[in-house]
Amino acid sequence: MTNQQIAEDVVAKFGENTHSFEEPWGLLTFTTNRQNIISLLEYLKKHETFRFNFLTDLTGIHLPDNQGAEFGVIYHLHSLENNVRIRIKVFLSQDDLHIPTATILWPTANWMERETYDFYGIIFDGHPKLIRILNIEEMDYFPMRKEYPLEDATREDKIDALFGR
Repeated sequence: MTNQQIAEDVVAKFGENTHSFEEPWGLLTFTTNRQNIISLLEYLKKHETFRFNFLTDLTGIHLPDNQGAEFGVIYHLHSLENNVRIRIKVFLSQDDLHIPTATILWPTANWMERETYDFYGIIFDGHPKLIRILNIEEMDYFPMRKEYPLEDATREDKIDALFGR
């Protein structure tokens, strides 16, 4: 089973709803939309040849300069039988951070989705208990969002030359 075979099969089934196919470090990576993510994941999990039955990881990403698609949810799947891994991306606008839950396919997605919500504020619709998992409930911000400057502009004790700038 090759990445090419998987990509061709996915395109044949989902057409234009899958795009941006690439293979960084040999890892088949592509993008889909939130409307098709659950049916795509279910298809890959139950496919008689592929059998991507292990959700290795589910996480978020914040790309503030990517207008209209500032947030992403990244799924890493592993076919244990075929020893093949793939990555699927779904991008969301900061104005609508809703995506369906994958807990209906993998119960282990529960904690991964809670962590992604906790750090990025992405809402997984249908999640059985979407509450913070590592931070306190009273937090009114999401710490992994890139919404603050990386350096303190008010500091006067730093000399750029000492930091190679």
